[in-house]
Formats: sequence, structure tokens, C-alpha cells
Amino acid sequence: MAIKQDVVTREYTINLHKRLHGVHFKKRAPKAVKEIKKFATLHMGTTDVRLDPRLNVQLWSRGVQGVSTRLRLRISRKRNDEEDAKEKLFAFVEPVNVPSAKGLHTVNVEDDEE
Repeated sequence: MAIKQDVVTREYTINLHKRLHGVHFKKRAPKAVKEIKKFATLHMGTTDVRLDPRLNVQLWSRGVQGVSTRLRLRISRKRNDEEDAKEKLFAFVEPVNVPSAKGLHTVNVEDDEE
């Protein structure tokens, strides 16, 4: 397992279909948000997970019950610069526009910012 103290960015494909199976149709989009946060917590090792507003718009674009079956996400582990922060790192989740998220694997993304 990698050390959780470094800043890293990865692209994941998350299968929301299996995570939302059997969920009541009026609770699918809110449950999808919770499942994405849970996924990011598991893979990045931080409890502080922040979602990009564009991701929220993409999730809710087809209404509360029309959530996409698969999403391509870019999850970045970043340093927290706030003084009263409980953790040194947080995860930032943003959507990646791809024609089809099917069959794509996890990829490490090189940051040009740092």
C-alpha cells in the first residue's frame, strides 16, 4: 500500500449501477453522492472528501432517478492549507468527460501544477 502522505491524482471508473441496485428511485442521486465519497475515502485514505460542483451537476443532470451507470472520476489527494484543519490532506473529486467510461482502467495522472 502506498504511503498516504503524498499528493497524488488518479483517474478511476466507478460502477454506480451495482452501488445503487435496489435503492428507492427517489433516493438514487443522493445515494450516488454518498457512494462516491465512500469510494474516494477508501482509495485515497482521507475522511475529508470534497466534490467538484460540475460533478454534482453531472450526477443530477437526468434527475433524481436517472443516475449514470458508470462515471469516470479524477480523484486528487491535496494538501490542506487551513489552520484549523483536522487532517493534512483532503480528496478532491471531479468528473472526466469521456465518450464511454466502459473498459477504462485506473490511471495515475501527472500534475502540471506542482
